[in-house]
Amino acid sequence: MPGVTGRVALVTGASQGIGRACALALAEGGALIALAARNEAKLADVAKEIEAKGGQAATFRMDVGNQDEVKSAVKAVLERFSKIDILVNNAGVTKDTLLLRMKRADWDSVLQTNLGGAFFCTQSVVGSMLKQHWGRIINISSVVGQTGQAGQANYSASKAGLIGFTMAMAREVGSRCITVNAVAPGYVETAMTEGLSAELKSRMNEMIPLGRVGTDMEVAHAVRFLASEEAGYITGHVLKVNGGMLMG
Repeated sequence: MPGVTGRVALVTGASQGIGRACALALAEGGALIALAARNEAKLADVAKEIEAKGGQAATFRMDVGNQDEVKSAVKAVLERFSKIDILVNNAGVTKDTLLLRMKRADWDSVLQTNLGGAFFCTQSVVGSMLKQHWGRIINISSVVGQTGQAGQANYSASKAGLIGFTMAMAREVGSRCITVNAVAPGYVETAMTEGLSAELKSRMNEMIPLGRVGTDMEVAHAVRFLASEEAGYITGHVLKVNGGMLMG
């Protein structure tokens, strides 16, 4: 089965967590990986992991909230690999607090990174996909983009926006054999969720029919499927990877 063999994948936020897992999973499937994030040292570690398993990877410093940096990094990726077949818009931040206490800077920062970053990256990459009449764009949303979450008005809004962005882009580029989908993880053990209190973690586990938290690799395997040849007739879809936390 062709899967993602020989494809070039750009993964944002690839230095840790779900982004790192997506990079590893795509590399295991035979893709060449462009790793992008702000932390160059951590990116280098991920590249070494991929290369140790026989894969190919290169690192590119990128702050997805900075349009000029995105354009520069994408240009460098194209110079290095000649093409970008797969884009995983994963980079994201949280700045949680109740709305009454939320500062404008916290709202702007989360929207700029989580939603603006996907816009900047997609706009910079999609031209090359249109020329080659093939592409896969996968946006990492969240269950809270579908359900909301107290104390996360900014994060929930950004992840809900990603779902609308996904569907709009799927309609724009579908005629060129480019699919655009979203993956919406539920509660997954990552560096971002480590800081949650034991009480909150316990309450969240009780809400999951499968009775456990997810792993970053379970999300990554869903991403790899949507990036594959076999998923060529799926577009505008939101794939829930949440253990049954949200159904329907």
